[in-house]
Parts: sequence; structure tokens; C-alpha cells
Amino acid sequence: MVEVNNLTKIFPGKKGTKVLAVDNLTFKCSPGEIYGLLGPNGAGKTTTLRMLSTALKPTEGSAVINGFDVVSQSNKVRSTVGFLSSATGLYRRLTGKEMIQYFGKLNGMKGQELNERVNQLMSLMDITPFANRKCDKLSTGQKQRVSICRCIVHDPPVMILDEPAEGLDIIAAEIIVEFIRECRNNGKCVIFSTHIMAEAETLCDRIGIINEGKLCAEGTQEALKTRFSADSLNEVFRCAVNDKR
Repeated sequence: MVEVNNLTKIFPGKKGTKVLAVDNLTFKCSPGEIYGLLGPNGAGKTTTLRMLSTALKPTEGSAVINGFDVVSQSNKVRSTVGFLSSATGLYRRLTGKEMIQYFGKLNGMKGQELNERVNQLMSLMDITPFANRKCDKLSTGQKQRVSICRCIVHDPPVMILDEPAEGLDIIAAEIIVEFIRECRNNGKCVIFSTHIMAEAETLCDRIGIINEGKLCAEGTQEALKTRFSADSLNEVFRCAVNDKR
């Protein structure tokens, strides 16, 4: 479903220098699987996910999502992907319901199909009590729930989630975790980045750990614990980023 091959991103730095943010990254994620992308701040996680969502163009390498290339077929990629980040970017003057409807229309939905889907999602994410409140009046957790509905209104087969529970309270974070689990149960391909190791341990089928833009470890949690002689994912993470093989 998602195939990433030698993906590289270089940004211009100061005084003509170059900043290598993502360095020849290669991994795959299959339908019905949650692939956790872990790494310290500045490791290249967000840059990677933004390239997969087509928000950024790779400098080198390739990524194919649901059979579509992220550069040459970016419009088709966007129709098959739901991209969620902790920065919700909701339009402040729209209500939560209007926000979801708007993105449904952007994805070609209309009429009864759109109305039924919006109502279904508002019920699923417990948005109905504040559905008609303007987005700038919503709490952080409420905004994130609206943002989830916005990115899945077209029922995409691939979910790209960049630290979706960051800054949320316990109840809102639990709703996000349950949503991610349901995505896997429904056969979706999920790529998920987080700083919260408990979330990764609970959700991820396979994990890729990146540092300084490079993939330094990958595998199931049990395989990684065996490789690093570790008892916990926290210990695996510390060993991997410090290159203690």
C-alpha cells in the first residue's frame, strides 16, 4: 500500500549550505498494519510524512501510495490519503460540521452521501454536542476530533498521522488511539509518528526508528527488543538512536 524507496529531502541552509533532513529512507506499510515512525526531535519524521502527503516534494528517491507516485500523481495520492497532524489548521469562521462538509465537497462528495457520512463521523467522534460551534471556539481536543473527521470524510485507505495526540488531554487522546485502532481493524494502512512510547507499544505492528534522517532500526517490537537485548520500547529507542546494536 505504501512503498518508500531512498526518500531524501534537502533544504537550503544559511549562506548557501544544505540541510539533509531525510536521508535515503526506505520502508513499507501494508493494509491492516500500523507502522510507527519514531525518532527524536529533528530526526526527519514530520518531513517524511509531509512528503508522503504530497505537501513537500522529495529531493531524491520515490514514494508510491496505493499505486500512485507522490510527485507525478500527487492529485490521486491526495484522494487516497488522510493526513492528520497536531496542527489542525481549521478555518476559524466555519463550524465543526461545516468544516467536515467542506472537505467532503473538496473530495467530490455531495448530497445524501455527504450528509450521511458527516453525520456518521460526528457520531463516531462524539462531535454532535459542539458540531455547530465555530472552530475558533473549540478546545484543542475538540479541534483535533474535527480534524480527524475532515481527513477521513472521503474514507481513504491510507492514513498518515503525525503525532496526532500531542498536547491532548487523556480523554481526547484515548479517542485518537481508539480511532487509529479502528483504522487498522478496517484494513487501512496507517503510518503513525509519536513521542509517546506507550502509544507506540499499544498500537504499532512494526516500528521504524529514525535519527538524523536515517532509518537506524526497523521491525516488530519483539524483534527490536531481541536485537537490542532490551526489556522495553523506551530502551530500544535509546539504544537505536545511540547506535548500540
